[in-house]
Amino acid sequence: MKKIVVSEGVSLDGVFEAQTMGQWAQPFSSDEKDEHVRELILESDALLLGRTTYDGHAYYWPSLKNNEYGIADRMNSMSKYVVTSTPLQTQWNNSTIINGNVVEEIARLKQQPGQNILIQGSATLVEALMQADLIDEYHFMVHPVIVGSGKRFFKDGMGMSKLKLVESKPINHGIVVMSYEPTGG
Repeated sequence: MKKIVVSEGVSLDGVFEAQTMGQWAQPFSSDEKDEHVRELILESDALLLGRTTYDGHAYYWPSLKNNEYGIADRMNSMSKYVVTSTPLQTQWNNSTIINGNVVEEIARLKQQPGQNILIQGSATLVEALMQADLIDEYHFMVHPVIVGSGKRFFKDGMGMSKLKLVESKPINHGIVVMSYEPTGG
């Protein structure tokens, strides 16, 4: 059975917005941070993405032909599942659209053998899967910066979800990698 693993970089105040991430996350780049991301990708054999995140990934990753970052080949070859309600031409290889009963279809994906299903970005999708108790792990790289405004990963009105801290590890430049599992309560 597969696990659904959420991986996200956030500011101290919870901002994760891709449009501004270069401004607040890029200054904290390091080999140690890249290695954490690389490990999560190599432990996965599928990506599960919302439409906006998919569009960004589908634009970027296929253009990499020399296995940049040690993961480009993996990102381009793994299965990709895209949750969208709008028409999409799957321009990135191995992409499948999920637009029916999303929770039911993703629950079926979890039943298959294999490695993890990794979610990057896709906060709206994560919220729906949290409500359906389908998320198995959360990995947050908390950057030591307060952005002040922008799209936050967890939005007001989501409801409370209790988590158990599995690991907390400081890495270069004051980033703290925190891993959590839902407690079911």
